[in-house]
Formats: sequence, structure tokens, C-alpha cells
Amino acid sequence: MNEDEFAELAAGRALHALSDADERRYADALAAHPEWAAIAEHDAETAAMLAGGAPAAAPPAGIRDALLAQIAVTPQEDPTSPTGAALDAEAASAPVAPARRWSRRLFALAASVVLIVGLGVTAAVVIPQLTQPASVVALEKIEAAPDAQQATVELESGAEATAHWSASVGSAVLVTDGLAVLDEDQTYQLWFVRGDEALPAGLFETDAGTATALLDGAMHEGDVIAVTVEQAGGSPTGQPTTDPIIAIPTA
Repeated sequence: MNEDEFAELAAGRALHALSDADERRYADALAAHPEWAAIAEHDAETAAMLAGGAPAAAPPAGIRDALLAQIAVTPQEDPTSPTGAALDAEAASAPVAPARRWSRRLFALAASVVLIVGLGVTAAVVIPQLTQPASVVALEKIEAAPDAQQATVELESGAEATAHWSASVGSAVLVTDGLAVLDEDQTYQLWFVRGDEALPAGLFETDAGTATALLDGAMHEGDVIAVTVEQAGGSPTGQPTTDPIIAIPTA
């Protein structure tokens, strides 16, 4: 690893955005090159300055979606330019090309963060919202709504499932604990049951029995939030093929 590659990892670490594998690469490189510690310290100080550069404030609604949309359309280095061509050639031959591509996204993200800081929202508020799973962001939004509701059911196995929903937000999130891990040829499928109609709302897996799953589509007041066990990939018919193991009314 050269110094430039380490600098990219140091920037990501300062924003708490490294994967476990990159964390190990960062630690190994720093142990092998203690003289690079100044780079890491500088990046950490810069991140701290951004985080404390403005009074803490609640982010405006929809900030995560807006920022991600901005990052998606942020122009990158023109690959036809001499600089862009050189970077692409280097990225194609370097063993750390994935980290370099990540670094370009980081630059766009940093520019967006600076913009939001200028509006009075600290990086410490913005960055976690960008890195959180969509289901967690949705759950926080639901819990902050004035009409937030939740209901918990316990399965015969002892597992628990809690549905969180808000009619004004129009979203629902299911949180499970102790749910069985399925075989590879099976999956859990979510449904909005609306009257006599079952609307598919996504698939999810458990991690050691726990899951936080955002239901796809708009939730309507009075829907039943249900879960069935289906074949891998979901129901081939678009309708439940088994009896629901979880059914939570929202009315």
C-alpha cells in the first residue's frame, strides 16, 4: 500500500465509513508505516471540525434522499480527459481499485456535507443518516410522527415481532427477535393485507434471529402486516402460498 492509498482509507475512517476489511487494511498499514499517523490525525481533526462547525440541529425532512440523489448526479472526472484517463488506467491496474472508486464517491459526499453544514446541520447529524440502512431511517421517521403506533405479537416458538407504522408517513417497519433462520431455498416475505387482497411488500432475512425490515409500498390505515415463508425469491404467484406466521392488524 502506498501513501495515497492510505490517505483514502484515513479519510473514510475519519467519517466512520470503512468496512471491516478496510479497517483491518488501515490498521495494518498504520502499524507498518507509523510515519503516516499524521495523515490520519489530520483527517480526524478535519472531521471533528466539520462536526462541530455549526450548532446541532435536526435535519430537514428528506435530507437523506436529497443528499443521495445529489451524490448520484454529481459529475465525476471526465474519463476522456488526460487526468480522467490516467486515473481510470491507474484504477484498472491497481489492486485497490474498489477503494479508489469509493474515494471518488467520498469526495462528492464531503462536498454535500459541507453544503449542509453551511445550512446549520452538522456533519455528525448528516453522516449517520447517510450510512444507516433504509429500514432504520424509516423506523426513526415513523417513531417521530405524531400518529406513530406499534403492536407486538409473540409466536409459538417464543419469537417476537413488532410492527411500527404511521398513517401520515405511509410506511411500516417490522422488527423481529428470535425468528428462525430459514434454509437457503426459503425466505420470509412481507405482505400488506388490505381487505381480501394480499399485496407483496418485500423479502427479508434474519441475522441471528433478528431483522428490521421496511415494507415496500405505501401502507394504508387498517392494513394487516403479515409474513409468510416462501420459496427463495418470493412467491412465484405474487400471492401467499403458505399461512402467515405473523399477522398484525394496524386498525
